[in-house]
Amino acid sequence: MDCYETLANAVIIQAVKDYRTAYRKYMKNPAANAAACEMKLLERFFLSEWFQMLTDADGGEILSKVRENEQRRHME
Repeated sequence: MDCYETLANAVIIQAVKDYRTAYRKYMKNPAANAAACEMKLLERFFLSEWFQMLTDADGGEILSKVRENEQRRHME
């Protein structure tokens, strides 16, 4: 893996962590505007052309998986 790939992967991993954190805050308090705003920004990133340039992964699928896992975690 070259340096650019490593950097791209790190950017995506951090975005997933940030989305997960914002989603958890939103689940606890749906009126949390900051969390909702952060989620929207990250959703735009995952669905952007820039994301597609960084990876072959499906950004929409990643968002779905994070939401699914967090909803399951919230139910427990």
